[in-house]
Amino acid sequence: MIDLDEVSVSVGNVTLLAPLSATVDSGHVLVIRGRNGTGKSTLLRTMAGVRTPTSGTVRIDDDIVTERDRRFRRRVAAMIGLPPIAPDLTVEDHMLLVASTWLGDPRAATRFSRGVLEELGLTPLAARFPHELSSGQTQLLGLGLVLSRPFDVLIIDEPEQRLDPEHVDVVIGALRARRDSGATLVIATHSSRLAEELADHTLWLSEAA
Repeated sequence: MIDLDEVSVSVGNVTLLAPLSATVDSGHVLVIRGRNGTGKSTLLRTMAGVRTPTSGTVRIDDDIVTERDRRFRRRVAAMIGLPPIAPDLTVEDHMLLVASTWLGDPRAATRFSRGVLEELGLTPLAARFPHELSSGQTQLLGLGLVLSRPFDVLIIDEPEQRLDPEHVDVVIGALRARRDSGATLVIATHSSRLAEELADHTLWLSEAA
């Protein structure tokens, strides 16, 4: 499903991501770990097509990764930092907007988005606006937005950020459900619990020389 071949990223003389190779089979979970500054987020951005590697290639099913490709955007969803959030839309409005964009059918979008709200424990917050959410609730909203659309590959950066242990468990359950339904996941995390629960393979990054 995903093939990384000697991928590296540099800016001038600064190495943001040292060369690496890896593969992720369809329906598996690759967890990326390492200290801050080792290139985890940079690697995710290259896999999501929002950053071009300085050397090497990233392929998904033999296709070169590019965000400009409509088929690629349909297959690959990513949460690298919080997605854009509109101050005048409620939590439910946000989720329904994303679901409607991708699913087309209003009834299907409503069912789908409400299912994600329930899954993440956001139903009691459905009528709130973003400024009325805590940082942890905002993190769950961001996750809900990326889960409110279809995908074959999910790329996600530190989904455990700002969450208490109970809500980390909720996130683990949601990600496990996507894996069990056949999606391929790539997750960068500092959470040992999340890694232990989800990883089929773990890629440790080290600081560039």
